[in-house]
Amino acid sequence: MKAFRYQAVELNGSPVKGEIEAADRRSALQLLGARGLFPSVLENCAPTGETAARPVLTPPQHAGAVRVGGRVSGKDITAFTREMGALLGASIPIPQALDGLGEEEENLALRAIVLKIADSVRKGAALSAALEEHPKLFSKLYISMVRVGEEAGVLPKVMTDLAELLEHEDELRGEVMAAVAYPVFVLCFGFVTVTVLLTVVMPKLFSMLTEMATTLPLPTVILLRVSGFIQNYWIPIVVGAAGAIGGLRWYLRSPRGAEKWDGVKLALPVLGGVYRAAALSRFARTLGTLARSGVSLLPALKIVENTIGNLVLGKLIAQVAEETRGGDSLAAPLRKLGIFPKTVVQMISVGEESGMLPEMLLKVADIEERHMRARTKTMISLLAPALILVVGALVGFMVIALLLPIFNMSQALEK
Repeated sequence: MKAFRYQAVELNGSPVKGEIEAADRRSALQLLGARGLFPSVLENCAPTGETAARPVLTPPQHAGAVRVGGRVSGKDITAFTREMGALLGASIPIPQALDGLGEEEENLALRAIVLKIADSVRKGAALSAALEEHPKLFSKLYISMVRVGEEAGVLPKVMTDLAELLEHEDELRGEVMAAVAYPVFVLCFGFVTVTVLLTVVMPKLFSMLTEMATTLPLPTVILLRVSGFIQNYWIPIVVGAAGAIGGLRWYLRSPRGAEKWDGVKLALPVLGGVYRAAALSRFARTLGTLARSGVSLLPALKIVENTIGNLVLGKLIAQVAEETRGGDSLAAPLRKLGIFPKTVVQMISVGEESGMLPEMLLKVADIEERHMRARTKTMISLLAPALILVVGALVGFMVIALLLPIFNMSQALEK
């Protein structure tokens, strides 16, 4: 346990000072908040012969001392959201909570951003407005939910709900990445293997074979020409591939290209079902979380429209929002547009009638996520062996093309 000296303000506005023991500064802030105290200064009690530690809640002392560096990941934002919700739930003011999190943050890049947000809030900006200054880290959904929590006076609850949503998305993303890691490894390994064989190994062997044999079998000729083409024109091939990839990325980032690609993803034979289930589970979970946090249906649909991650489905959600504006329930336009399966629409309808729409939407999200996991496992279980077969077939063709001239020469020698 460590001892901390504090200066704080009570609920009635009276100043108070004293000392408190806690495991760390964050725990000290939580204990003071639980006592109804709002600290303005919190510092370590210095041992005898040492100077006291610098106050951790004075913003000018932090801002200049922070080094910017590193990368802020989604898991860092999730952890920040969870801890922020806990501190606000302990009635700690927003600037003090941000100062405490910033001081304890190990990621220097996130530390600088958190302290900058704390400085903006201290100068009078709302937390949502301060977060809006960092759009690369905090999404539209994140900022919208924080703004709703501020307006409704339930920011601690909203931050907790948002943390649960982010944690769930992180877990789901981790499962998908783990599932596709092996097929990606097989594909990369096969590409490197075939490239090395065609550009390094085969040319040396073929030069020897062409000297020993006057005529070569068709597989050997094909492989010889492919290898020679790659050797002679590898610079144009690399430049052309890089240009094609760059042009494709530019097109897919344009509004028209992005919408076309989103439509193609939904229409793919196997992957289409995975993309659709992922988008619909995100729709249901986000809408359910917003509704549980007190956001009315129409603004929640507008938020989901911009955060569903698929422009084609986003336009359909916009149509749902327009029909809902006219007084229709959520289930009626969903049934008309055919976005969800009939059983799911029926669950949403029951949720509306029973007044348990948020809970029912979260159940729908669980159903769609189970479907997505099942389809992903099926796809991976088929994809990995298929890639192994493709790589094996390419390598086998090369071996056969290499061995055929040797067999022909051995037969000619026997005769």
